[in-house]
Amino acid sequence: MITLYGIKTCDSCRKARRALDAQGTAYRYHDLREDGLDAERLDAFLARSDWKTLLNTRSTTWRGLDEADKSDLDAASARALLLAHPTLLKRPVLETPDRLLVGFQAEAYRAL
Repeated sequence: MITLYGIKTCDSCRKARRALDAQGTAYRYHDLREDGLDAERLDAFLARSDWKTLLNTRSTTWRGLDEADKSDLDAASARALLLAHPTLLKRPVLETPDRLLVGFQAEAYRAL
């Protein structure tokens, strides 16, 4: 099953949902604000993608963090931040059985 992770107010997530709907791709939507992000799922993401790719340093959530939380980041501290603030995950994340797509890329979605 394909799962799309995002938030309702994210423009890129809306584009991803429209693209999947337009091509008739079945998927489950997981809202990071409402449904959260558990450690098991995050670890699965981190096994398939680099933490620097998954951490959205351009988000409103990131800008609201204390400077101490943003400095000297490594994989462990980024993981802790993502668990504490799921909306720090770069969106959308599309998880298929064989791929993990981070961010919306129209060509990659068409290739599904």
